[in-house]
Amino acid sequence: MTNSAARSKPLILGITGASGLIYAVRALKFLLEADYAIELVASKSTYMVWQAEENIRMPLESAQQEQFWRQKAGVETSGKLYCHPWGDVGATLASGSFRTLGMLIMPCSMSTVAKLAAGLSSDLLERAADVQLKEGRKLVVVPRETPFSLIHLRNLTALAEAGARIVPAIPAWYHHPQTIEDLVDFVVARALDQFEIDCVPLQRWQGHLPPHDA
Repeated sequence: MTNSAARSKPLILGITGASGLIYAVRALKFLLEADYAIELVASKSTYMVWQAEENIRMPLESAQQEQFWRQKAGVETSGKLYCHPWGDVGATLASGSFRTLGMLIMPCSMSTVAKLAAGLSSDLLERAADVQLKEGRKLVVVPRETPFSLIHLRNLTALAEAGARIVPAIPAWYHHPQTIEDLVDFVVARALDQFEIDCVPLQRWQGHLPPHDA
């Protein structure tokens, strides 16, 4: 698939009430800068997390929410962004006939993991994820929790068995990170790799250096 063909279909970005909203903000930044079309849906709990982590109120209205996310990502005009209300289960994302590149849930709470593993769809985010699974499209889940209980592990296994890709929010250090953003961007890059999207500047592993001459 060419880059232009890939960008003709939107990528769904789901954001749940797990801690670590910086992961979603950085993913959105790089995707919009690379001119991707993003259909964003944030769960009801996301509003509470913004309040708890940043003392910020995320707007409810779609147009205002678009401005909010663009401001947080630092991208004013590039790409396409449409924000869906979490309760709009009749939105385009709720139908398999709406073609997408797939869906990235980042960060993903263990509550959302549990509902998806059980096939429950109580809001638009969960329904959109369920659609990706039933249509055989890519669903990438970035859980942000530690430690994992046995229940968490079983739910993640059930999702993996259903076809989802699990990319835990675990950074590496071989790229010599200097900032929190460097650590976050590693996880964002690895999550987007699952869609064959390469838009995050990342020092990738180049293998072992040759030994010095004696």
